[in-house]
Amino acid sequence: MERMLRGVGVSHGVAVGPVRHMGTAVLEPPSTQISAAETPREQARAQAAVEAVAADLNARGNLAGGEAQAVLEAQALMAQDPELIADVNRRISEGNSAERGVYDSFAAYRTLLAAAGEYLAGRVADLDDVRNRIVARLLGVPMPGVPDSDEPYVLLARDLAPADTALLDPSLVLGFVTEEGGPTSHSAILARALGVPAVVAMPRATELAEGVVVAVDGSTGEVVVEPSVERQEELRRLAAERQAALAASSGPGRTSDGFMVPLLANVGGPADLPAALEHGAEGVGLFRTEFLFLDDSAKAPSEDKQVQAYRKVLEAFPDGRVVVRVLDAGADKPLDFLTPADEPNPALGVRGLRSLLEHPEVLRSQLRALARAAEGLSTRLEVMAPMVADREDARAFAEACREARLDAKYGAMVEIPSAALRAGSLLREVEFLSLGTNDLAQYAFAADRQVGSLARLQDPWQPALLDLIASAAEAATAAGKSCGVCGEAASDPLLACVLTGLGVTSLSMGAAAIPYVRSALAQASLVQCRQAAEAARAADSAAEARTAARQVLSGG
Repeated sequence: MERMLRGVGVSHGVAVGPVRHMGTAVLEPPSTQISAAETPREQARAQAAVEAVAADLNARGNLAGGEAQAVLEAQALMAQDPELIADVNRRISEGNSAERGVYDSFAAYRTLLAAAGEYLAGRVADLDDVRNRIVARLLGVPMPGVPDSDEPYVLLARDLAPADTALLDPSLVLGFVTEEGGPTSHSAILARALGVPAVVAMPRATELAEGVVVAVDGSTGEVVVEPSVERQEELRRLAAERQAALAASSGPGRTSDGFMVPLLANVGGPADLPAALEHGAEGVGLFRTEFLFLDDSAKAPSEDKQVQAYRKVLEAFPDGRVVVRVLDAGADKPLDFLTPADEPNPALGVRGLRSLLEHPEVLRSQLRALARAAEGLSTRLEVMAPMVADREDARAFAEACREARLDAKYGAMVEIPSAALRAGSLLREVEFLSLGTNDLAQYAFAADRQVGSLARLQDPWQPALLDLIASAAEAATAAGKSCGVCGEAASDPLLACVLTGLGVTSLSMGAAAIPYVRSALAQASLVQCRQAAEAARAADSAAEARTAARQVLSGG
């Protein structure tokens, strides 16, 4: 009998097919004790398994290329982490077998990552996959992974490791559904790069029976179990209509009546530029500079290294706009030279701008590097601070920009509810606002966005979140300044129309989402967008808000 389940759609498209389950993860190995004489042999076995797994991950990365290669190479480095290997050897010297030593060492490291905040907690699935591969090799059992099948199928898993996601064959894997994960997990990022429809954070996904037919809508997050023939035809028709609209859409972002809404790309560095240009980004709305700093958490990159990276991104959009977020460190992205090690609650501690103001030399160096990188270029550089709480924060950042003689607009990210509620006050100090809807939702609802069981509260359609966005956008309109969105909300085509109706002036997203958002905007007038925004804000739940907006925009 047909029934509807819901998760979080992270990769557009529709897939209909039978369910196949991911190969099970390696079970916990027995606590086998070894003699002192056996220690060197077991340590050598562990080292050989680590090196073999790292080599396999690198080889998979070479085959996959692009974003997948970078993710898999990072996993290979994780497998070879010197501190982890040293801990494995210590445990083996205490009488544990190689497989038990590996399992326990990774378990300890896993606990540290899970407690370190969103960015590092999001790497737990990657760490588990590395552990499972090493232990499987030591035990001589098959690797966990994608099932063998001659027929196309929908893949179900608790979570997907990058090594498996990167080499999915789109001709066989029609789409996938996971019980865990979120919009920023590696599986979601790679699914979008592959163009495979995907839904994550769907409760009890792994309980679906092997072989049952499901219809997966990666745009809405809906999964229909045992869909009727009529429902399957309806979903395929909708998917075909979306693809036709994509093909007909090109050029800058605008509504059907010509209201311009610049569509920008979120990037982490020069490696993300080809995809941004391919999908028609009009510029960069969020340049996450922290990835440059995360290469070595012990010290900041040199000013010259920063200049090289920033200039490559600026040169890619000679007639466009590039919005750079200064270093957003702390909490989920700790840096040894910057982040306090003993904070009781890092997510509510010294992070973002707070951290930079405590280490002004790091901020000064980054602003100088940006000034040097922009010399002689026509690109419109804009620089913004993360985690701005009030006017005092905004003033401190603006003063730092002026002291660095930075020829750019300077702005503030709205990620804390206080900033949204007092946006007018912030705009007396800065020239633009940019809404980070991921963190804004997290702080507004006290809901960690990596916790799948809290997905309801992380939904960007929550009316309370829309109210906060409207508050910031209205303040920007009153001040004659811009207010963009660079959080995950901007990548939802339907929600992009609502954000436009709320008064948001630009939308920045992962590059692959740009054609879908461009197409959706082209089919709606500004009046419809405003009516959809009003209908969504009048709702009492995220699901009701989404339905209300869809009815307005579809003319229903």
